[in-house]
Amino acid sequence: MLSSSAHPFAVILLGPTGVGKTAVALELAKHIPSEIVSADSRQVFRYMDIGTAKPTRAERAQVPHHFIDICLPDQIYSAGEYGEQARVVIDEILNRKKWPVVVGGSGLYLHALLEGFFAAPAANRDIQEQLKRRAREEGSAALHAELARVDPSAAARLHPHDAHRLVRALEIFYAGGKTVTAAWQQHGAPANFPYRLIGLNMSRPALYTRINLRVDKMLAEGLIEECRNLIKLGYAPELNALNTVGYQEVFQFLRDEISDERMATLIKQHSRNYAKRQMTWFRKMNGVEWIEAKPHDSAAGIAALILQYFKVQKIKEEAQ
Repeated sequence: MLSSSAHPFAVILLGPTGVGKTAVALELAKHIPSEIVSADSRQVFRYMDIGTAKPTRAERAQVPHHFIDICLPDQIYSAGEYGEQARVVIDEILNRKKWPVVVGGSGLYLHALLEGFFAAPAANRDIQEQLKRRAREEGSAALHAELARVDPSAAARLHPHDAHRLVRALEIFYAGGKTVTAAWQQHGAPANFPYRLIGLNMSRPALYTRINLRVDKMLAEGLIEECRNLIKLGYAPELNALNTVGYQEVFQFLRDEISDERMATLIKQHSRNYAKRQMTWFRKMNGVEWIEAKPHDSAAGIAALILQYFKVQKIKEEAQ
């Protein structure tokens, strides 16, 4: 455990889906007075528990959590909003002399939190409607390919099926002649709170095995019924919140477009693809202290490594 005199800072715990970030964060909270700040762009939505691997109610009862279940699935919640609000929450946690543990897999959310997010220009409805029509007629993959030509960095961060963000990125480019990436670089205001970046990763075969097993667990725990419930509540599968891995494949199954076996295969494949895109993003971030976990490593063991690293860093800083 860190000494009581250690000055708290934000621990940014990042890594690909399925690597075990939530379990490690909960272990850290056993040793340092903490509050967990989710940086997951889907866990903000209610009624989406299983498919987002949301911490259970029992886990949330162990330590305060923020930015979970704050929106309804038909609400739009932007990375910019998250960045502004999460900075306030982190400052409040630090003022309480506690350690904010930011648990994140959403590169956009982490970018908005740490580097700032530009104030996007007002929507250009004409361009927006043209792009939306193209998304319906040509498919969102066509827009993704177009974005890759004009703004490869933004395209690498966005899923080919994320029509909402693809339309917005292209709209900003065609309306103002500036890419989203260029706008971020010009207008970003870095966070003013102290933090350290800890990245969790493991070998690709081991990670993919964990992802496959997690998908099996989600299906066994009721992912299909969760999707049926979302439809019963009146939330259309076309909503941006539901246009994500795990949900779209189940909706295809519920429409009798694919078999249950094909559904499971696609969720696993798309989850593995997502993990690869996450790591592409995270490897471009500066200052990340990476921990290469082994399949048999426990969350408690990884948390102990992180705490030991912080102790060593503190000793080095005091010696300077």
